[in-house]
Amino acid sequence: MSDSSIKPIRLAVLISGGGTTLRNLVRSVKDDGLPATIELVISSNPKSAGLSCAAQDEIPTLTCRRQGRTDDEYCADIFQPCRERNIDLVMMAGFLKHVLIPEDFVGRVMNIHPSLIPSFCGQGYYGHHVHKAVIDYGAKVTGCTVHFVDNQYDHGPIVLQRVVPVEDGDTVEELAARVFQQECAAYPEAIRLFAQRRLQLDGRHVSIRSADKEDVS
Repeated sequence: MSDSSIKPIRLAVLISGGGTTLRNLVRSVKDDGLPATIELVISSNPKSAGLSCAAQDEIPTLTCRRQGRTDDEYCADIFQPCRERNIDLVMMAGFLKHVLIPEDFVGRVMNIHPSLIPSFCGQGYYGHHVHKAVIDYGAKVTGCTVHFVDNQYDHGPIVLQRVVPVEDGDTVEELAARVFQQECAAYPEAIRLFAQRRLQLDGRHVSIRSADKEDVS
C-alpha cells in the first residue's frame, strides 16, 4: 500500500515545551510523504517554543492551561476544538498534563515515551528524568514506546517499540540523543499504520495487519 493511495489523516498535536517532536512530525509530513496534515497544535504552556514552530508553518494554535479547571472542563478544552476540526488522530508530543480521554477519542490518541514501557514510566518520568533513571539503574537497553493513551500515565496499549542499547559511560544527553533518533522514526511509522487502517485494537493488545490485507471496515 503506497502512501499516495491513502487519504491523509488530520492530526492535532499536544505540546508543553520545546516542540522537538512537533518539528519532527512537520518534517515527516513535508519531506517524507507522511499521509497526514497537522491541523491544530494545542499547548498547555503559553510560553512553549513549539508554538513558534507551529506559527512558522501557519498551523493554528491554542493554549489550554490546566490551572483552575476540573478534569471534565480540561477534557472539553482539549477535545472540543479537535471535534470542530474533524481531527482523526491526536498526538501527544511532550505534553506534560494529565487529561481524560473522552469515549469518542478512545483509540485515537497516541503518545510516545522515551523508554520501553512498562519500565521507567509513569508520573514524573519524562524527558531527561527517564534517561537518568535508566543509567542510574544500570539497564543495558532502553528505547521508545508509542502507545494509545488511556486515563493513566504511560499505560495504554502499546503500538510499537524500538530498542536502543545503553553504552558504558553514556551521559544522559548522549543516551537521550540516540533514543530521540528512534522516536523520530517510530512516531511517523505509527501514524502511517493508523492512516493505513492496519492497527487492530483488542483490549490491551494492538496487532498490525498485513499491508496487503484488504480493509473491510
